[in-house]
Amino acid sequence: MLVIHTPRLALRTWRPADAEAFHAMNQDPRVIEHLPGPMSMQQVADFMAMQNALYERSGSCYLAATLAAGGALIGFVGLKRHAGGLPFAPCTDIGWRLGADYWGNSYAREAAAACLHHGFERLGLDEIVSFTVPQNLRSRALMERLGMRRDEAGDFAHPALPAGHRLSGHVLYRLRRGEFAPA
Repeated sequence: MLVIHTPRLALRTWRPADAEAFHAMNQDPRVIEHLPGPMSMQQVADFMAMQNALYERSGSCYLAATLAAGGALIGFVGLKRHAGGLPFAPCTDIGWRLGADYWGNSYAREAAAACLHHGFERLGLDEIVSFTVPQNLRSRALMERLGMRRDEAGDFAHPALPAGHRLSGHVLYRLRRGEFAPA
């Protein structure tokens, strides 16, 4: 199901045909540099099913991001509701992961801005957060280009990772509805 479109991109729910391309993307060391490791085909299938189930329940998830011309899967961009598990939950975060072949084309910014607009205007959210490891400078720069501000007091150890794990520490960014200025 198509959820959001931009001039160059279509953001939609996941299809079984996405699995192979998403799996390949998640084997690339550049893509998973700031993640715990590559995803197996089972993890990809579970991820896609979980995102579609989240969309059915809440109207938002990490959506499959595809090129509008041709439909190639380039990764995901979307909003995900967290009822608990994070120190600042409940919250909705914006996240993205694109294949390295698609970096440098402003696709992530275009899709993320459309998702923020969708979250604030269509879903009626008051705030959207984003988080990553401190060394993920590309994602942090995108958060800042989108108008998000770092909440240093909100930095946290990710509860899904063991204490002391190299990726446990996360920085938190926030954006409130009145601060969002779509480009």
